[in-house]
Amino acid sequence: MTTKKQNSKVKFGVIGLSRIALKRMLSAIGSSEYSELSMVGSRNSEKAKEVAAQFGADKWGTYEEVLENKDIQAVYISLPNSLHEEWTVKALEAGKHVICEKPAAISYAAAKRMVGAAKKNKVRLLEGLMFRYHPQQIKVKELIEQGTLGRLTKFDGCLGFTMPEETDIAMKKDLEGGSLNSCAVYPVSASRMVFGEEPVSVFCRLEIDPKSGVDIGATVLLEYSEGRTASTTSFFGSYFQSTYSVLGTKAHIRMGRAYAVPSDMGTKIFLDSNDRVEEIGFPPIDHFKLMVDDFCKEIFVGQASTKDYEDDLLAQARILEAARISNAEKRVVNISEIH
Repeated sequence: MTTKKQNSKVKFGVIGLSRIALKRMLSAIGSSEYSELSMVGSRNSEKAKEVAAQFGADKWGTYEEVLENKDIQAVYISLPNSLHEEWTVKALEAGKHVICEKPAAISYAAAKRMVGAAKKNKVRLLEGLMFRYHPQQIKVKELIEQGTLGRLTKFDGCLGFTMPEETDIAMKKDLEGGSLNSCAVYPVSASRMVFGEEPVSVFCRLEIDPKSGVDIGATVLLEYSEGRTASTTSFFGSYFQSTYSVLGTKAHIRMGRAYAVPSDMGTKIFLDSNDRVEEIGFPPIDHFKLMVDDFCKEIFVGQASTKDYEDDLLAQARILEAARISNAEKRVVNISEIH
């Protein structure tokens, strides 16, 4: 139960107007019963004004002006990856709760600074991995906890899509683009969710595009306790894939559409057990809105919150750091090395 006052809402400001912000997140903030979009921040004042009018915000301005607005309680940050740490820390130090687009941090050191700022200023920090809030993910965890799959042995996850344009942020090395940051974060996070713990070691290989210098393919192999493994792949320039599967001693689960699910698209889980395949369907739902709902509820309950967003962000950043080191040094990296 929350302590939300009747008719009260978390007032959000937005810093950065990425595709995902314009396509999904701003409407999610505006449609949640727990939040409202109050201000839009952009380097382009005309664009900020236009987007504010489009999504019903009554104010617009620069990034700095969003943080200076005393009415703003929370900030959604959707900037190039290279700017996440700077503006997240600034927002946290201004006393704002923050949802930061994935990957929130481009290094484990950056993640520690961000989380440190959140705890010092007694505000919340969430990495925007929205897929975890979809009911199909809750169902997968439920089936695992019920023992339907038996003892888990292997996770396979993949996210790939067509090659971005050369001008796309994802293809800019100086902005920390690449498939590891853009895609691999999803199946890596899903494997952690499925196994309910952190991996003990990481092995990673990146395919580097010679022209842009960014990785256009990432293979990340994760070893979990008791010999369980996760194989994750991400690609630019592939047929679209957004899925994962989990193998257990009793059954096998496959997701039809695991990560990027449009709000008007229904989804299915395929449960293969006892020599038959059962389809479990889910109606269309907006998992971005579900994430915003959850974040706002935890803000309302304050110190009674049971969600450790910050430690989850640290754990995810630690794995990605190990992956980068593994690729650079061509070896398996134990998670215990990252501290």
